[in-house]
Amino acid sequence: MPITVAIIGRPNVGKSTLFNRLVGKRLALVDDTPGVTRDRRKAAAKIADLKLEIIDTAGLEEAGADTLEGRMRAQTEEAIWEADISFFVIDARAGVTPSDKAFANLLRKADRPVILVANKVEGNKGDSGYYESFGMGFGDPVPISAEHGQGIYDLRDALVDKLGEGILDEEELDLGRDGYDELFVEQEFESEEEEEAAIASEAKQYEPSEKHPLRIAVVGRPNAGKSTLINHMIDQDRLLTGPEAGITRDSISVEWNWKGTPIKLYDTAGMRKRARVQEKLEKLSVADGLRAVQFAEVVVILLDATIPYEKQDLHIVDLIVREGRAPIIAFNKWDLVEDREKLMKDLREKTDRLLPQIIGVKTVTLSGIQGKGVDRLMDAVFDTYKVWNKRISTAKLNNWLSMTQVQHPPPAVRGRRIRIKYITQIKTRPPTFMVHCNHSEQLPTSYVRYLANSLRQNFGIVGVPIRVLMRKGDNPFAKRKKRNN
Repeated sequence: MPITVAIIGRPNVGKSTLFNRLVGKRLALVDDTPGVTRDRRKAAAKIADLKLEIIDTAGLEEAGADTLEGRMRAQTEEAIWEADISFFVIDARAGVTPSDKAFANLLRKADRPVILVANKVEGNKGDSGYYESFGMGFGDPVPISAEHGQGIYDLRDALVDKLGEGILDEEELDLGRDGYDELFVEQEFESEEEEEAAIASEAKQYEPSEKHPLRIAVVGRPNAGKSTLINHMIDQDRLLTGPEAGITRDSISVEWNWKGTPIKLYDTAGMRKRARVQEKLEKLSVADGLRAVQFAEVVVILLDATIPYEKQDLHIVDLIVREGRAPIIAFNKWDLVEDREKLMKDLREKTDRLLPQIIGVKTVTLSGIQGKGVDRLMDAVFDTYKVWNKRISTAKLNNWLSMTQVQHPPPAVRGRRIRIKYITQIKTRPPTFMVHCNHSEQLPTSYVRYLANSLRQNFGIVGVPIRVLMRKGDNPFAKRKKRNN
């Protein structure tokens, strides 16, 4: 089992930079602005032969419990108790500050293992602060430069000295899936039974497991209640919440188990209109949320039921569809609605009218602050995930294509008849189909849309994006040389 390490310290000492260095990826947002990190973020890491689970935390600040800074501090204190050991990071260039000393006393009272880390020692500017830190009472500090990667392996030796040789593990660390949404190559099967068996085997491959949990991202405008909903889903105050809009900055992943199914939930920063996103930090937060969407399988688009379907909501839905994720529309704050029957009727009409690109998308109502509606939400998630992974045999597709062309044949363009030869599904997640025909570039967009809608209706591919691609058939005489007369 990997040991859990919490990275703590006052704001702007380089905690997130060290976190990214140990993880080997740019997961945490890094900026010169103090207090960028607010929630605690976990990730797997490795230093040489040592496996770790790293927790990045908010900067420790002295503030009242009811303030935003106070709630951030409470999250950090939870991380200290959750971890096996803490990296107490100070800025060697700034030296030991009164805040560092105050939080050192906090750590001593907690009586948890601590390694003092003097960051930013590159060059000579950090020497005085490094030597000053010897007097803090945590043993010899480890001098590092998280930005330049200096001294990282010294942290490994410090951990072994502090916790003993028993923490070493020779097994390789599994950091998750190697890839996402693999492109399925067209295959030829000797019989329809053989293809059906291959489809069943493929469906089993995408069943959530401990190694590959179902990835669900929760997105929406600021103050839609995303963090509050996730806290109630996992039944703990894992994410920072409050009345202030825009509290969440990083995309935080949380492990969860729903009725035996392993799940990874992603909380994301609120997405405002692009014209209103001016600050560099908010741009980084939104970009981090978009990356979470790209890695997710199902995306819950959380709307405020009291002000649903704002223009920005429609932009967010369109983004999810273009990314090809499996979407769920969730109307939050349902506890604030008085005439629910009337509003529900209005919401259904707006969903059908405003979201024609995902006909039949699942919609649920819930109250994140009361924790109501989670069962309905998860039922919709699994139903949509199943459709998103749906594969249809080539034989069934071409039987459908024959009937479809009889009922509504392709139009003739400039007196030339367009002949559709056959269709096959080349990919799932989302369902993607390749149609082979002559003069594919002349086939009207309206007819391609007709084929897509007919596929949805006949095979139950509703509520998820669908792709219909056209390919021109090869001309067998293209390479034949003309005979000499």
